[in-house]
Formats: sequence, C-alpha cells, structure tokens
Amino acid sequence: MVQKTVVIAGWTSTPTPDEVAFDAIKSGIDALPQGVKMFLNGGAFYSPDGGPANVQLIARFFEKYPEYADRAFLSIKGANSGHGIDCSPENLRRSVDEILAALRGTKRLDLFEPARIDSKVAVEDMMKTLAQLRNEGKYDYIGLSECSAATLRRAHAVHPVAVAEIEISPFAYEDETKRVIAAAKELDIAIAAYSPLGSGLLTGSITNSKDLPEGDMRRNFSRFQEDVMQANKTITDSLKAIAERKRVSLGQLCIAWVGYLGDHIIPLPGSSHKKRTLENLEGGNIDLTLEELGEINLLLSMHKVQGERYMGGEKATLWG
Repeated sequence: MVQKTVVIAGWTSTPTPDEVAFDAIKSGIDALPQGVKMFLNGGAFYSPDGGPANVQLIARFFEKYPEYADRAFLSIKGANSGHGIDCSPENLRRSVDEILAALRGTKRLDLFEPARIDSKVAVEDMMKTLAQLRNEGKYDYIGLSECSAATLRRAHAVHPVAVAEIEISPFAYEDETKRVIAAAKELDIAIAAYSPLGSGLLTGSITNSKDLPEGDMRRNFSRFQEDVMQANKTITDSLKAIAERKRVSLGQLCIAWVGYLGDHIIPLPGSSHKKRTLENLEGGNIDLTLEELGEINLLLSMHKVQGERYMGGEKATLWG
C-alpha cells in the first residue's frame, strides 16, 4: 500500500541541506503505518542547472539509511533534454540510465515518468519504448505526467499506466482535470496530485509577491503577481475560514479536499522539512463532512481562479 509523499525541491535558489532534507523523508516514512510505503517523488532535472542533483540527494539518503529503501515507492520524472521534453527512444533510454547512475544502486526505481508528453512522438511509440525499458528491468512501473484523458487512454491501450501525475488543488481543478480523474478511475490508474497547495499559495504563508525569495521561479508565474494574488484573495480567505472552523491548517484542508476527489488519488504535497512533512501527512487523515465539501465546491464554482498555472513554453506542454 502506498500513501502520501515528500518532494525534495532541488531547483530552489538555496538548496536544502542534506540533513534537513533527510529528516523530512525519514520522519514521513516513520509516521506511516506498518506496511504502508511513502510515495517519494523526484525529478531528474530538479536543480538550478537542470541536472540530476535531486536524484543524487535521494541516493545519499538511501545510502545513509538503506533500511528505508523498501519503505518508499520511488517515482522519478525524466525525459528532459536541453531543448525541452524529448520522448524519442534514444533520449528516454539516456534519461533512465542517467537516473539509475545517479541512484548508484541505493534504491530501486519503482516508477519512471516522462515529465511531459512529447508532441513530436506518437504516444503509442513512446509507450512501446517505455515498455521495452521496463522489460529490461530498469524500473517496475510506467507513469505519465500532465497528460490529457485522451492521451491516458491511448497510452494505457499499449501498456498499463500505473500513475498519472497531474496538478490538482482548489486553484487547479479544470475541466480536463476532472476528465483525467474520471478516466484514471475507469482504467484503475492511480492519480498523483502534485501541488495540492497551489505551489505554496494555499499554505497561508504567501500573502504577497514579496514573500517569495529572490531567484524563486514562482516569481515568474502570473498567480504570484500582486494583482492576481489579490484577485484570488476571496478564495483563499474563504478556504482559510473553513479551515479555522475545523481547527486545521489551510494546507491540511486543501490536501484533505484533494483526497476526497477520489479514492485513487494520492495528494502530492512538496516538503523539505520535517515539520511540514508531518503536517502534510496529517492532512490526509482529516475527514470532511458533506456540508464542508459542498461549501468548498460552491466556493470554487462561484469564483473563477485568476492567473495561469504556468507561463510561456511551459503552458504549451500541459494536457499533452
């Protein structure tokens, strides 16, 4: 059984020290019931230079704590290149081999995901390559990230897809989000719901653009511009009021809400610190009443979220 996750965000301007990051992972695994694995999610390009620093950090963790290797389910996104996403057979193999080299045999690669769908490669051809790499024993399961419902169906028809990773939060609940959730449920595919806290906007700790440190990539996102944040304040304030009545944090309320969208959904909050990890995990144990769910859903139906999830070229890669 797999539950919750820790994401070590390796692209921040100030990397998290190993011991702090290790404590975040270790405490999360220790908090889970016996027999439940932590869904540990990383990326082959989560670093300022787009290199494998994030995977190397994960390898150092399992090198220091080898007894935790069997208590985590490791998912790594890759298939990036210097020119964006590249799901050609050659680059998929290169990316997987780079990840395995960075792991240095410290942990089995349970799941590999292309970080986005490559419009230059037919989905069916991509899946054939991913299946071949799996058959060679390089990893156990195949995942897709930011895929549309139609793409998920096409891919699954070639080879079973274990996980579809898409962004889900009160700030990211689009029509296509709902279609992917429904298709995954029908096909018995798990959903890994990344950024359930709206990249930090739904933690309550970011109230204006000045709360972001210099060099933080979120400064480039439209939802972190001052006027857009103020436009979305009605939503955040209303959610915070519900959380306060329930005596939980705003972030925990959002994690709970994402989990209530389907029993096949694994909320994927990022964390680099023990305190945040434990708080996030507790969000998955919160029960929401039908009245609370109705209040949240009514709020979201009445107030359109302003701003885009991503900007520029990144936006074009969504729902591939």
